[in-house]
Amino acid sequence: QVQLVESGGGSVQAGGSLRLSCARSGYSSCRYDMSWYRQAPGKEREFVSGIDGGGSTRYADSVKGRFTISRDNVKNTLNLQMNSLKPEDTAMYYCKTDRIYFGVINSCRGGLGWGQGTQVTVSS
Repeated sequence: QVQLVESGGGSVQAGGSLRLSCARSGYSSCRYDMSWYRQAPGKEREFVSGIDGGGSTRYADSVKGRFTISRDNVKNTLNLQMNSLKPEDTAMYYCKTDRIYFGVINSCRGGLGWGQGTQVTVSS
């Protein structure tokens, strides 16, 4: 079973910055497309940003130009640099391994999953 552990959440004022990290343990011979999602109270979980195993990135329109996703394939970490934060960015942020980018499917399938989340609160 994959273990994804997010960190870096906290409380900041609008305009501030936070850097989220997600550490993946297990399945070291596999590489995955990975994403960040978020869920605000009373709302559905939504896509924030993704990065494939080759480093191509994509962003939700709401965070383009403010958030930057990156990954370290040696340390098996996923990061999200969040700048110019707004109160509407307040949510629980989740790391996800989306899809197997490289590796034996039967061996890597167990590495797909979600982290437990880290809370981000932005005050006005």
